[in-house]
Amino acid sequence: MNDTVFDVKLENNSAIEELVKILEKENITINATDYGNFEKIGELGFTLPTSDEHMNTKSGDIVLYHGNQISLFYNSHSWSYTKIGEIENISSDQLKETLGSGDVTFVLSLK
Repeated sequence: MNDTVFDVKLENNSAIEELVKILEKENITINATDYGNFEKIGELGFTLPTSDEHMNTKSGDIVLYHGNQISLFYNSHSWSYTKIGEIENISSDQLKETLGSGDVTFVLSLK
């Protein structure tokens, strides 16, 4: 994301199983926009299975919204999502600085 690489601890659910199958074939680039001063959200271009639960997100959480959008949180919010994972080893301030105030492009890939 913005030339910075982050490690993500993935959840164990059907959305991740399908996402990993896709990532084994190719990386996914997401053009995300800022929404509500708490998240960056972008279209996947396809739909993943959902298992939405009401949650209170925190900085670094990555969730699936409506099955076809990825949201990366830099502030907290409360809604129903399917959790994808969580960015490891970064403070809220560092994440906010990396994301900046406008649109961002991030690439999902397997190591």
